[in-house]
Order: sequence, then structure tokens, then C-alpha cells
Amino acid sequence: MSDLHALTLAEQAAAVRARTVSPTELVDHHLRRIEELDGVLGAYRTVDAPGARRAARAAEARLAAAGTEGSAGTEDGAGLPPLLGVPLSVKDTWPVGGLAFTAGSAAFDDRTAPQDAAVVGALRTAGGVLLGTTTAAEFGCSSDTETVHATARSPYDPGRGAGGSSGGAAASVSAGLAAGALGSDGGGSVRIPAAACGVVGLKPSRGRVTPAPGTDAFGLATAGPLARTVRDAALLLDVMAGSVPGDGSTLPAPTAGHFRSCAEREPGPLRIGVLPRTDGWHPEAALASRRTADLLADLGHRVEEAPPFDPAEYLPDFTVLWSVLAAAVPVPPEREDRLLPLTRWLRARGNEHSAVRLAAAMTSLTAVARTVCRRYDRFDAVLSPTTDQPPLPVGTTADPDDPERTYARMLAVTPRTPVANLTGRPSISLPLHWTPDGLPIGVMLTARIHQEGLLLSLGAQLERARPWHHHAARQAAVLERASVPEQAAVPEQAAVLEQATRPATARPGRSTR
Repeated sequence: MSDLHALTLAEQAAAVRARTVSPTELVDHHLRRIEELDGVLGAYRTVDAPGARRAARAAEARLAAAGTEGSAGTEDGAGLPPLLGVPLSVKDTWPVGGLAFTAGSAAFDDRTAPQDAAVVGALRTAGGVLLGTTTAAEFGCSSDTETVHATARSPYDPGRGAGGSSGGAAASVSAGLAAGALGSDGGGSVRIPAAACGVVGLKPSRGRVTPAPGTDAFGLATAGPLARTVRDAALLLDVMAGSVPGDGSTLPAPTAGHFRSCAEREPGPLRIGVLPRTDGWHPEAALASRRTADLLADLGHRVEEAPPFDPAEYLPDFTVLWSVLAAAVPVPPEREDRLLPLTRWLRARGNEHSAVRLAAAMTSLTAVARTVCRRYDRFDAVLSPTTDQPPLPVGTTADPDDPERTYARMLAVTPRTPVANLTGRPSISLPLHWTPDGLPIGVMLTARIHQEGLLLSLGAQLERARPWHHHAARQAAVLERASVPEQAAVPEQAAVLEQATRPATARPGRSTR
């Protein structure tokens, strides 16, 4: 079968259970596709073909032991795990036992993960077959994924970046190099690449997924699924959700299949707040928000203009935390020169901050988070573009000679994504809009704390009303003729940057419809 990669994660899992395709067939198909396309897309850091084939054979043995009971149409398939035989990828910021674990950095090129992260172990327990680790921005610090190892590119235009910091993970799912992926999101790092690659990216609530064996002292980052459909994202979250002793934030474990069931039911009429357009929004981003607001109203939801949000409320103190997080990564002094300019700049800033300044920033951001929650609590969900620009040409954001400018450009394009990390709220990016030249534009919905189920119900409703799967045909045509492109022309980059670095001021009196 030449199009196995086009099956959704749920369809691949069902096909394995029904014995219409074997795990080995699925894995071999995806490995061939990686070999054919990854030289262009830069999605993978490490491909573990031997390990994936061993896991596929083990899945086949488990199927054989289960006999013919519970093949197609059953929930648990005679005790079979839910993702048995399904090929998955894992962002290189999560340790996968026995594989290279570089966190996107040349400083750790010789590091091997001694054990799986807890969430990686959960994917294995669920029957997932791990194809390898995906390209990540260095230490997850950047909104693009342009590293010394590879540049992750959007499968809809390889001249444009896949976003970051989970760029390789998003590209792997979008291009059919994996059925689903594990990413992480500390300031938008799942949602930004989901938008750039035309897939679904979900940042769960704080405490929904354990960070073990790591930690996140500030509560910003969490694991998150990347998938081609909302239902697939729900299936992954069902598997990923959980905590271990010692986690700083925890939530009760959901019942089996809880998030899948949320994606399969109607959300009911909701109150949706729409953030007003700012001067920084690309016209297509504004159109994406407006059309989604119209669609939500047509679906029976109450759609209202929400109060504007000014990134200046959080940015100075967020930068303190972001820089301290970068500085806290233990890098041997003799390897500091292997780091990218942005990372070195962030670490230098982080090392300048005293413990008192850090504590003050955390206190201030807690107050900001409470203010933001009160401001938008009357809405079931808040709508905006995920990013202010379509996928940017490769090389647009980074200025190697001025990393402070790199940071400013990064935040100018993604000013709203960190808010959900500061508040701990769940947030999802959906590929609901496409430019005339075929580039995806993500639309972001953010709900109250612990309301991932609502986002999945609402996202699935929007997906049914405005499906995006037909765009895969356009992507296939792009990839068929793809080669590693030359860097985009300077005039085009300059035009994008001129828009991206404008102050993000709200336009008063703008209708959300």
C-alpha cells in the first residue's frame, strides 16, 4: 500500500487491530518515506530503524497472541494497547533511552539518553513504535528550528521554516513521516510549528503531563501532542496524561479514553471571545481569525469581541524567566562556544539576574496570570491567530550578529502563545485557514484551566465544518518536486521582517466578524 502514511493515527491503529496492515508494513513504509523526504524537510535528528523494527515485530507477536478476538470495531482489542504498532516520533528535548539526546545543541552531540522520559515510556506502553527523535530548537529556546544539525522546514513550502521549537516533530507529522508526535511547549513550541506545518498542536493544562525525569520549576513547559486530526491529538493525550511522585503540579488521571470521547461529542453552545486585530497581524492571519469567528457563530456559538491583550504586560518578566531557564542548562564551560548566538545571549542575560530579581519576576508573572484569567474568564474559549505571520522564509528570524534582535523578532511574530504557558491554561492550534498560495495559517483557541476536553470537542466540531485534509494533495505535489531550496531572497525576508517587528497595537473599533 503506497499511501499508508495518509491514514490518520486512529485509522492506522484500527488497521493494525483489524489485521489489514501489519506493524512491520507500517513501520517500513514510514522509514522509506523518511529516507525519501527527510533530506529536504530536516524533521529527524536520529532515526532508529533497528529499534522501530524490533518494536514492530513485538507488536505483531502481541497481535498473534491475542488471536482474532477484538479485531476491528472494539475499544481495547482483547487487552491490546490503544496505539499498538502505530509509528510515532519524539522531539529531541525528551530523552529516549539509548538514543542521542542533544536537546538541539552541538554542545551535547555525544550525549545518549540513559532512560526514557516518563511520557515516552507511556507512548511505548500504549504500543506506539518510536521511529526516532525529531529536530528541535536549541534547548527549546527559539520559535524556529534552525540548528547546527538541520533546519526543519514546512512541508507546504520547504523554503519556509517549520516553526519552533518542536519544528521537526510538526514536520514529521505533516509530511507523513510519523502518524503522531510528542512535542513540548514552554512558550508556544507545539502550537507555533503546528501552525507552520498545517497540523493540530495542543498545549495541555499545567500538571496534565509529567515532565519526569526532568522538571519545570516555573510551570511554563509541558509535553504536548502534534497530530493531523483533533481526534488523533485526543488519542495521544489520553496516553500521555499522568503524573509521577515529585511533580510540582498534578491533575487527577482521566478515565480511559476520556479525551477521545470529548473529541467525539458536540461541545454545545459556547461563549467565544475574539481578540481584536493588531497592527502586527498579517492580512491572512486577520482573515483566518475573522472567518473562524464567522464559522463559530454559524455553528451556534455566542461570539463576542474580547478585551485586547498587550504583550508588554508579561514580556519583561517573561524574558527574565526565559533567560534563566536557558542559563540553568548545565553546559561544560569548554563547550559554551558550540551554542548558537541566541542561546549564548540568553544564558548571559540569565546569569546576570540575581535570585531576588528572579523571585520578583515570578511574583509579577503570577499577578499577570491572575489578571489575564479574570479578564477572559467569562469566555469558554478565546480565539486569535496562532502566529501573526504565515510560515516565515528560512533565515528570517535569526540575526547571528544581533541575538537580541533575533529574540525581538521571535516574540513579534508569536506575541500571544506564551500567555497560556504563564496561566497554565490549555491551548490548541488548528489549521483552519490557508493562503492563496497554499501556506497554512493556524488559529488558536485557549480555554479555562483543565478544559482540554472542551477544546477538543470544539476543535473537532470546527474540523467537521471546515476540514483541512484535502490540502494534503497540494503538499504531496510540493514534496514530489522538492529539493533543499536556496535561502529565500533578501527583499522577501526584509518585507516579512518589516511587518513582524511592528508594535502590536490593537485597532480600536474593529468588528470581530
